[in-house]
Amino acid sequence: MPIYYNYSTPALIMEKIIPFHASELAKITNHRSGEIKFGERMLTVPPQVKLEDFLVECPARFVLFGIPEDIGVRANFGRPGAASAWKSAISSIANIQYNPFCKGKELLVLGQLDVQKEMAEVQQLDFHQTADRKRMNELVEAVDKEVTHLITQIVRAGKLPIVIGGGHNNAYGMIKGTALAKGQAVSAVNFDAHSDFRILEGRHSGNGFSYAFEEGFLQQYFIFGLHENYTSKQVLSNIKNLIHRVRYNTYDEIAIRGVKKFETELQNAERFISGSAFGIELDLDAIPNIASSAMTLSGFSVEQARQYVHHFGKNQNAAYLHICEGAPELGDDKNQELVGKLIGYLVTDFMKANSPADKKIQNITVNW
Repeated sequence: MPIYYNYSTPALIMEKIIPFHASELAKITNHRSGEIKFGERMLTVPPQVKLEDFLVECPARFVLFGIPEDIGVRANFGRPGAASAWKSAISSIANIQYNPFCKGKELLVLGQLDVQKEMAEVQQLDFHQTADRKRMNELVEAVDKEVTHLITQIVRAGKLPIVIGGGHNNAYGMIKGTALAKGQAVSAVNFDAHSDFRILEGRHSGNGFSYAFEEGFLQQYFIFGLHENYTSKQVLSNIKNLIHRVRYNTYDEIAIRGVKKFETELQNAERFISGSAFGIELDLDAIPNIASSAMTLSGFSVEQARQYVHHFGKNQNAAYLHICEGAPELGDDKNQELVGKLIGYLVTDFMKANSPADKKIQNITVNW
């Protein structure tokens, strides 16, 4: 039975953001004569400025920050490495061309959530030890609180968060923070090989959505492209019993058996979740050969992932974009760079889709 919380302002928590300053942005931007890069136009929070006030006053529509952790992945017996995605992504995003198709001035870069202490502790813990596993769950809950608080601030200021994980455990804080800011439960669509709707056994990367659902923050949930080989009978049974609020399609029935069409399923999923504000979730382990905590050889293409983000991003009820589970450090040097570049594509796809200038982009293309 879901526990419906009072959607009031969460207790104030000390800010745990390591700010990304303009000077740091300049260092990772490859300046070239005759060109303008995102890093030369993206906004940062000035020193000695109160974050809450700046979020409201800042003209940027989108707010970007990273969560460099893999605590939830470790607590779910997964491969660590997701903490490295933010560094790779911000370097790639800073070097995107600033042009009529997408403008860096629409993006405010906050920096990264400070999880250094939690990351140092989790590396000393052993998943196979019951006490250590419980401590991992507690560390995930600590990160949950910080993510929730920051997302609440951003959404309440009328901005659209774009978050680079980290593990998929952070979906819980994304959903809860958005719900608190909106004053009501929100929905989510998740491009993922896994449901992340596992039992409530302590917080980890495999049950962010089930915890958000149980606590009344998640209204409707659609899993897009579930892999049949990696979904338990228990999870499928639970979803079946919640069919009015939780639904899915599978990668196998779309891409292998061909009994469903990708474009049609995008529309079906949108109808199911778009009656209220919803989050767009994308787990990079759903894309083949992308270094991630649960890397796959079979899955939707990069182009389909981008189409997914664009399709849902243009809906007026889209409330955030969360890209998670990328683990560049698990790949070779070339793959590390490509993961960041892929995340950059997804970020700008969301910005273009959700921008009032989207029609102008279409006109630019026609009149080129």
